[in-house]
Amino acid sequence: MPRQFTVSPDGRRVLFVRTGSGSDPVGRLWQHEAGEERLLVDPVVLVGGGSEDVPEEERLRRERARERSTGVVGYATDGAARLAAFALSGALWVVPTDGGGPFAVPTAGPVVDPRPSPDGRHIAYVSGHCLHVVGLDGDDRQVARAEGPDISYGLAEYVAEESMGRSRGYWWAPDGRRLLVARVDTAPVARRYLSDPADPARPPQVIRYPSAGTANAEVTLHLLTLDGDRTEVSWDRAAYEYVVDAGWDAHGPFVAVQSRDQRVVRTLAVDPLTGATEVRHERTDPAWVELVPGTPARTASGALVLPEDADGTRWLTVGGRRVTPEGLQLREVLGVEGERVLFAASDDPTETHVWCHEPGVGCRRLSRDPGVWTGTGRGGTTVLAGLTPRGHEVCVIRDEAEPASPAASQLPAQQPSRQPSQKPSQQPSQRRSALPAEPTSQQAFVALASLAEEPMVTPRPLHLTLGERELRAALYFPSWHRPGTGKLPVLLDPYGGPGLQLAVRARGWTGCVSQWFAEQGFAVLVVDGRGTPGRGPVWEKAVHGDQLGPALEDQVDAVRAAGERFVDLDLGRVAIRGWSFGGFLAAAAVLHRPDVFHAAVAGAPPTDQRMYDTHWKERFLGHPDTHPENYARSSLAGDGHLLRRPLMLVHGLADDNVAVAHTLRFSAELLAAGRPHTVLPLPGATHLPADDAVNANLLRVQRDFLKDALPAPGEAATRT
Repeated sequence: MPRQFTVSPDGRRVLFVRTGSGSDPVGRLWQHEAGEERLLVDPVVLVGGGSEDVPEEERLRRERARERSTGVVGYATDGAARLAAFALSGALWVVPTDGGGPFAVPTAGPVVDPRPSPDGRHIAYVSGHCLHVVGLDGDDRQVARAEGPDISYGLAEYVAEESMGRSRGYWWAPDGRRLLVARVDTAPVARRYLSDPADPARPPQVIRYPSAGTANAEVTLHLLTLDGDRTEVSWDRAAYEYVVDAGWDAHGPFVAVQSRDQRVVRTLAVDPLTGATEVRHERTDPAWVELVPGTPARTASGALVLPEDADGTRWLTVGGRRVTPEGLQLREVLGVEGERVLFAASDDPTETHVWCHEPGVGCRRLSRDPGVWTGTGRGGTTVLAGLTPRGHEVCVIRDEAEPASPAASQLPAQQPSRQPSQKPSQQPSQRRSALPAEPTSQQAFVALASLAEEPMVTPRPLHLTLGERELRAALYFPSWHRPGTGKLPVLLDPYGGPGLQLAVRARGWTGCVSQWFAEQGFAVLVVDGRGTPGRGPVWEKAVHGDQLGPALEDQVDAVRAAGERFVDLDLGRVAIRGWSFGGFLAAAAVLHRPDVFHAAVAGAPPTDQRMYDTHWKERFLGHPDTHPENYARSSLAGDGHLLRRPLMLVHGLADDNVAVAHTLRFSAELLAAGRPHTVLPLPGATHLPADDAVNANLLRVQRDFLKDALPAPGEAATRT
């Protein structure tokens, strides 16, 4: 699928990455210009088609990003998008985008995260935890040297990548003469040892993992010249230890910092000469301040672009003023050009659309069809990329002339009143944007081809709104099933936790899997309950202090409401499966609600919340020393004796996110309590197993287990 888009300042060229096919993992760099695509980089030609030899830091970056492709998995350009830099097997490569082939640039060592300066004269990169800057002629200089094995410059720490969404560790100044660089000291962070039981001769890998309640890495920021001169950025690090994001624009460097309890986020302006900081904005929340990707940002005039949570809406604010309407939930700021802000938002929790705000014009929706859309834009060109009910789609929209008048779907900039939000409608909105179905004289439309394989099954979801809380859900019946011809066992297939929705109007991997299980003879129900995104801050923060109770209650309410509406659902045979938070939810379902759920498959479940990382877990449950009761009520540890239903636990032995210790300790607890269960270890698998054959067979194993575990039709579900 086309992804990682960069638009040139004049809007004429669009760079993107795409693999050769759905079964070809090698990413290639392409450029779209004047309606045609041109291949810029083919890694198979440059380094061959063999396996990659990537630095350990790069391997960890890919694991945090859940990156499964090889070749060009990322790139960066100069300000004019005339030069793109990327790494292949630790070597630095550069390609001019206006002609000429790619060429290698000599470096001092294996390269991680190369980024050209805005003027294209230098490329910064990380090697051996040190930050280097190299010219195109190979003149390499080390601008920040790691003082010890626990120190790194220019890399994001674990919780930044895994839980904050910040993958960067350095930022160029606009003039290309200085950098803002993160220094990370992991010495205070506890060690974990990740071994491979399938290869006992292999030494264990040492992981620095900050579990809830323990010490984080110490992160400082430094202003560096190309000669290595350094000025430290100063702020109250004792009160604000998390560096949420940073940047450097025409108004100077800036940084967003967050308190350990995550109830305060400050946006700081940084003096580029002294490193002194000044508070420009402060966000507070009694639960936690939600981090919205792409914020903070600044317009050309210096107006801060930030989210604001109030009155059930996550607003977009520019210069301290709300510019979006009530009920439109901000999801991400996608870019700022001049005073124009491109952002993603939802007025229907099953869809996400791309919008833009311009002073004097208001907010205008750019994406047209149902789906989950994102995008980027520059120089009068907007790239829209989305998962739709038809699959993955990308279009490039070029404005050839300014519109004569605002489109019909434009919403004026406004300051909504602080009245309570109206109750959402029973059915999802079916509004369409003002984009015409065909190109107009003012806009040129071009689709970028997706080479992804078509699924072997076609998802056929029925989108539902269930129960008093109007839970958004998708119900999948077998394609061969005819209503009234017989009852089907029910399989709940949720994630159900923060940061991810599944019951959306888009054909993705998870929907295809749900339909595949339906073809095996289940009625599959997918429900997004409290704590999932897309329905505003009140909905998301309903799980504060208790990540189990509300999430499980919503799954119970949904399956009962679906059973009342569809007589073909056999509520005497209900199973549940899930992965990560969904795995935790599945195991909790058979422990705490055996009256509803009769079998479960729990993949990579975090059974003991104290073993998960600081930033993610303390966001929802607080510090475990201060609120131990929150961790007790939200964990499965200690409740193993409650198991009365068949349960399969699945876990990758190389998982460095949810350690396999979660499953092993819980299994030991079940065994000590005399509760039979099944454990399926996956040697070499990380948090998301990457082997296609393993993933395919894992689905079949789950299907067979659940079919065997459920009672026969019409038979009461008894203790097993």
